[in-house]
Amino acid sequence: MQTVAPEQRKAPRPRADALRNRERIVAAAREMFTEHGPDVPLDDIARRAGVGNATVYRNFPDRDALVREVVCSVMDRTAGAAEVALAETGDAFEALERFVHVAADERISALCPMVATTFDKFHPDLEAARERVERLVAEVMDRARTAGQLRDDVGVGDLMIAVAQLSRPPAGTQCPNVDRFAHRHLQLFLDGLRAPARSALPGTAVTMEDLRRPCH
Repeated sequence: MQTVAPEQRKAPRPRADALRNRERIVAAAREMFTEHGPDVPLDDIARRAGVGNATVYRNFPDRDALVREVVCSVMDRTAGAAEVALAETGDAFEALERFVHVAADERISALCPMVATTFDKFHPDLEAARERVERLVAEVMDRARTAGQLRDDVGVGDLMIAVAQLSRPPAGTQCPNVDRFAHRHLQLFLDGLRAPARSALPGTAVTMEDLRRPCH
């Protein structure tokens, strides 16, 4: 007599409203972490997202889980912008420029301190998102370099630290129009990346690994 193996039950798919709530929580947290830092009360995030406190904790059991999700979300969006740049068939340097301005709008500068101090920076989800971003940004830069448009002495770390620093409001200010200044100064920086280089840079090209090494 032949027996039939019981059919494996598939995990139920999250309901559409549950997915929307999760997306709203992540979006609200991203805004508030950018505005106030990672210690903003979770109750405030729930209010901005338009959900109850229990919904926040049902999706994210603790603050670290929510911060990690926000950082991974921003990295995924940044990686998506790099993929768009790689898919463009026009001027390689102009594609790099557009990527840089989109990356600045993701407020990487506000999220960097969270990666350093708030949770396990070696979490598999975070490492996977980070590796994807670094690989894609390197491809965007390599394409512009191969076209003879990007100077040879800059690395991914040079680009990303400039995006982070130049999209951050000046110390001691509450500048509501930082976007206008950030994109202006980013364009000045981008003009300095064009080949041929007008001057020699001190030191060597900065990698993302350089940025992760502890300072001594």
